[in-house]
Amino acid sequence: MYFWIVGSIVFLIDRWTKHLIVQNMQVGDSLPVIKDFLYITYIKNPGAAFGLLAEKTWLFIVATVAILIVLIYLNATLAQGKVLLGITFGLVAGGAVGNLLDRLQSGLVVDFIYFRGVWPYVFNVADSAIVIGTVLLAWQIIITERFGNE
Repeated sequence: MYFWIVGSIVFLIDRWTKHLIVQNMQVGDSLPVIKDFLYITYIKNPGAAFGLLAEKTWLFIVATVAILIVLIYLNATLAQGKVLLGITFGLVAGGAVGNLLDRLQSGLVVDFIYFRGVWPYVFNVADSAIVIGTVLLAWQIIITERFGNE
C-alpha cells in the first residue's frame, strides 16, 4: 500500500511542479530563490541524469517500463509488511513515472531545480525521489547485510 501511496504523491507533486514551470517560465529562464545558491532554472533535458545519452528517448522509455515492472514485482514479493521498503520502491516508481510521462509527451524531461555552485546540473522532483529512493534502498541492503533482517 505504501508503494502506491508514495508513488502517487511523488508523481502528482512532480507533475504539478513541472506544470507550474512550463506555464510560467520560458526555457532558459532562471529565478533566484536564494541568491547565489538556489535557483529555479527551466531547461528541457534530452537525456538521463546529467544529460547522458541525449536523444535516446526510446531507450529510456523501454528501460523505465522494465524498471517499473521489476519494482511492482519486488513490492508485491518483498515489501509486504515492510513499510520502509514499500516507501523506497514508491519513491523510485513515482519519480520514474513522472519522467516517463515527460519523455512520452515530448521526448524531453522538464528540469528546474538548480543549486548553483553546489551541484552542476539542473534536476526535478522526480529525479530527487529516484535518488532518495535509491539511497534508502542501498542503506536498507547494507543494514540487512550487517545486522540481519530487521
